[in-house]
Amino acid sequence: MHGGPILSSVKTLGQLGGVFHDQKAWLATDPATVVYTVQWQERVPQETEGGLFWGSTRIEAGRVGDEYFMTRGHFHAKRNRGEYYTTVQGEGMLMLMDENRLARVEIMFPGSLHYIPGYTAHRTINTGDKPFLFWACWPSDAGHDYGTIAAQHFSARVLQRNNVAEVVMEEPEAAEK
Repeated sequence: MHGGPILSSVKTLGQLGGVFHDQKAWLATDPATVVYTVQWQERVPQETEGGLFWGSTRIEAGRVGDEYFMTRGHFHAKRNRGEYYTTVQGEGMLMLMDENRLARVEIMFPGSLHYIPGYTAHRTINTGDKPFLFWACWPSDAGHDYGTIAAQHFSARVLQRNNVAEVVMEEPEAAEK
């Protein structure tokens, strides 16, 4: 990104404890490994109703065990706020989960555009062997609720099976534990 003040956040494997299902594989990885980087502009103050933020996310290629590198995922703090993603390079998936824990994925590829409706948790997954880059636009008053996902997780995961990305739904008993 160029122009204006650019904010940045880098997430390493060490900062993503509890995100990947295979904790033994996660513990065996280098905690300094970069998983994803987010850059964004805040042209208006946070919480400005009617304002927009613009940014990009780059997810590196890699896996923890059989699970692809991904973002932490979140709901918006103001749950009714939507968001747009458009893919620039690489391949991946956008996982969406409603408040009833019904999950689905959309395939992301260069030029694809994805609308994330309000009341929907979202996470992105790099299913390719190169960095995965997408742009995002969201309301400046949306905020982020990472706590709900940290406590309840997503109800589906994307795992590599026979060299193919496969969506695996959570068993109902797992959600109750």
